[in-house]
Amino acid sequence: MRLPITPSEIAPRIATGAFILNSGLGKRGADEATAAGLHGFAAGAYPALKKVPATTFAKGLSTTEITIGALLLTPFVPAAVAGAALTGFSGGLLGLYLRTPGMTKPGRSVAPTQDGLSIAKDVWMFGIGIGLLTEALTSRRATRRVVRSRRK
Repeated sequence: MRLPITPSEIAPRIATGAFILNSGLGKRGADEATAAGLHGFAAGAYPALKKVPATTFAKGLSTTEITIGALLLTPFVPAAVAGAALTGFSGGLLGLYLRTPGMTKPGRSVAPTQDGLSIAKDVWMFGIGIGLLTEALTSRRATRRVVRSRRK
């Protein structure tokens, strides 16, 4: 049985999946102060989150990270699914970075300040997500071309 991933996907999926899974497991059972800190930071960038209780937000974030980490680490999950989940999640983190005052240098810069560096680095997850999506799309097209040429 052939797995729905290519050898070139293995290292980025393991590295990213393990990192996100560990982050999610670390947030499981967060105390109220930690939950409030996570919630306040996210709600500052995404005001709709202010309506969500801090502990509910922390549990949801933990569950999301655990789920995405597991998707990336499971070889039976197609690259398109894992890539879409990672791209969406990391896009949200980059939005948090770009919307939070003091994270970027003054002006129209996207360059991080010292405070923004810990979140700006999440751009690598976005790049891996886009890479997985690109791999999935290009490998499907290549497979379709081979199938079509065999039919002729």
